Amino acid sequence: MDVVFNQAFAGLSIASILLIIALGLAIIYGTMGVINLAHGEFVMLGAYATWALQTYAGLGVVTALPLVFVAVAAVGWIIEKVIVQRLYTRPLDTILATWGIGIILQQAVRLGVGADSRFVSGPHWLSGNIEIGALVMSNYRLFVIAFSIMVLGATWLLMTRTEFGMKLRAVIQNRGISECYGIEAKNVYSVTFAYGAGLAGIAGALITPLFSTIPTMGTGLVVDAFLVVIVGGLGSLMGTAAAALLIGEVTALFSIVINDTLGRIAVLAGIILLIRFRPRGLFPSDIRH
Repeated sequence: MDVVFNQAFAGLSIASILLIIALGLAIIYGTMGVINLAHGEFVMLGAYATWALQTYAGLGVVTALPLVFVAVAAVGWIIEKVIVQRLYTRPLDTILATWGIGIILQQAVRLGVGADSRFVSGPHWLSGNIEIGALVMSNYRLFVIAFSIMVLGATWLLMTRTEFGMKLRAVIQNRGISECYGIEAKNVYSVTFAYGAGLAGIAGALITPLFSTIPTMGTGLVVDAFLVVIVGGLGSLMGTAAAALLIGEVTALFSIVINDTLGRIAVLAGIILLIRFRPRGLFPSDIRH
């Protein structure tokens, strides 16, 4: 049971990272209908930005979070304005375009920084563990869990309790009518895309003390994030949170009983069965209402 509790805690921290990544995906797809295959590269950019800020500016991971969010959000805003905005009525072209953007970003990092693994040290004030019996909880992982809950709450407030959220919901429900009332739908989409990219950058920053930073690090993470969005319900914030917790914990606990590969196969099989009987996910979209 000691192993189970510790593995469940590790799964909870990974689920928190997946939640932040998947929130960006859920917002972008749920509001704009864009399947962003470059989302994993936004995670990678956030990780490399954190490494650069620590290496050259001496900033810690937590201190760098606001700067990383702004930097990656700015990249997302530019990509949306220059490329994605022209493809909203062509979903297949959007998939190809974002896939190509992801490859370009990977190669740009390889050329600029190199393909070697980079490492970021965690905050000194979050070093150490909290022990409760046989359960050992890393202070940094506890911070990641708490921060992800804060991000979820802030995103919910942004979407439901602000003027921007009201405009966003209006554009989603009927873009033509909302523009008649003076809402600039293009600007709303741009900010939404930038916010989703910024969230991915934050996830990349948070994951750097836990894993090495390489140009392809976002590929596997974005696959898991897509699974979270699908299971939770496209565009559903609460569904995304529930699905991230479910997938993170099930994957972690399965790795105890069977190896990681078979565990992922079992999780994928379970997701396929879920989609068969609940094609809209666990919680159909709440962001449109």
